[in-house]
Amino acid sequence: MLRGVKKSMIKSARAMAVRSLRTDMRRRSGGFTLLELMIVISIIMILMAVAVPMYNQSIVQARESVLRQNLSTLRNVIQQFTLDKQKAPQGLDDLVTAGYLRQIPLDPMTRQPNWEVVQEDVMLAVDQQDPGITDVHSASNGTASDGTAYSSW
Repeated sequence: MLRGVKKSMIKSARAMAVRSLRTDMRRRSGGFTLLELMIVISIIMILMAVAVPMYNQSIVQARESVLRQNLSTLRNVIQQFTLDKQKAPQGLDDLVTAGYLRQIPLDPMTRQPNWEVVQEDVMLAVDQQDPGITDVHSASNGTASDGTAYSSW
């Protein structure tokens, strides 16, 4: 009889231990501790502190690249217009009306089509009666990543 009592006590003790273990596992698997959350948030903040400046710098570099491309396009079109028409355009709108451009490109730094034009010297003009534009620059007063002014490009 003692053996039967011992066996039943052992079985019930095992059952209680298994229930207790299951309860502990459920309690632990219910979420994260505050320390774990703080560590994860700290790691995310460190990664963001590195990523955000790099992202901002890539945006500036992309705008500078677009500015260089737009200036090159405008200068080439002004030169083509001058060679074709034997006189320089009076304004950037002349390039659009003559069909050399669909529209005046935006200055990526000011986000407007407000380019500063350089007027031709009267004495050097092809058509000295009506001098036009020979060059364009950005209207932005900002400084590029290489330290030069956008308006000097």
